[in-house]
Amino acid sequence: MSLPQILGQFPTVRLRRTRRYEWSRNLVSETALSPKDLIWSVFVREESISPEITSMPRIKRYSVQELVKEAHKAHDLGIGLLALFPVIENKRKSEDAKECLNDQGLIPTTVRALKQALPNLGIMTDVALDAYTSHGHDGLVTNGEILNDETVKLLAKHAIVHAKAGADVISPSDMMDGRVGVIRQALDSENFEHIQIMSYAAKYASVFYGPFRDALGSQSCLGKSHKKSYQLDPANANEALREVAQDIAEGADMVMVKPGLPYLDIVARVKDTFKVPTFAFQVSGEYAMLDLAAKAGWLDFNQGLMETLISFKRAGADGIITYGAVEAAQFIQKEPIKK
Repeated sequence: MSLPQILGQFPTVRLRRTRRYEWSRNLVSETALSPKDLIWSVFVREESISPEITSMPRIKRYSVQELVKEAHKAHDLGIGLLALFPVIENKRKSEDAKECLNDQGLIPTTVRALKQALPNLGIMTDVALDAYTSHGHDGLVTNGEILNDETVKLLAKHAIVHAKAGADVISPSDMMDGRVGVIRQALDSENFEHIQIMSYAAKYASVFYGPFRDALGSQSCLGKSHKKSYQLDPANANEALREVAQDIAEGADMVMVKPGLPYLDIVARVKDTFKVPTFAFQVSGEYAMLDLAAKAGWLDFNQGLMETLISFKRAGADGIITYGAVEAAQFIQKEPIKK
């Protein structure tokens, strides 16, 4: 039996009836979006670094004090979790990424300040080396080779530094093999068994990270090098499912697909296959395109932001990491999207 036969046919069936009025559209809306679905992705900077980001003019790098102030606003809007990304001076970057183990470094200092000001606000920290390496890679490098096992050992120590500072969620974004299991074991051995892991389980080697690397200053370090030997090939879907399965088996509490919009099919397949908490990252390039298109007068920024965020939820994401979390939460309060 065909779908028209099951549903009935025009003119008896008029699907536009329920679209006629706002109250009716709200009643039959299939997907809901609220501030609690949003994770605010933020850059925290050392005082000497400029707050401005050329490729993301709506976004700024916050000092620790500035971020504490802005975090109060986000929390009041109903946003429950912040994702922190450090912007440190080049002089503190090195081949061995030793700054990532500094318990008085930028991220541990920021976590402590946020937890003191807002104890009930969740804090997620990025565990990867690209913000700390002079070569811009997420792992240790020898003779041009990204060292997997040596990197994983360092990442576990990196995670412990964040845990001791008060982080609630550790989020390894490096895409090294086996890192979730090693980090989980390290956390548990230090009595941090309550700390959650949200793994960048399906992170693709994408062009859409450009503004993020600009914000971190890692693109100048990376130069003409690339991350294709450890991040996923954009052509591959089944491989992404294998990566997700491995991270779940190693102890990931939540998994992430990154980027978001170009990989909605992966979000849907991950959620349908594993039925675990699944998140999408609306990355810097996705956000910047909306901003620049709005500035050119080609679309309304708020409407474009909301439509893309709804698409993540519709695909099956439980939540979205986005630079536009505060803007979206403000818009939702003014024009609520109801289920």
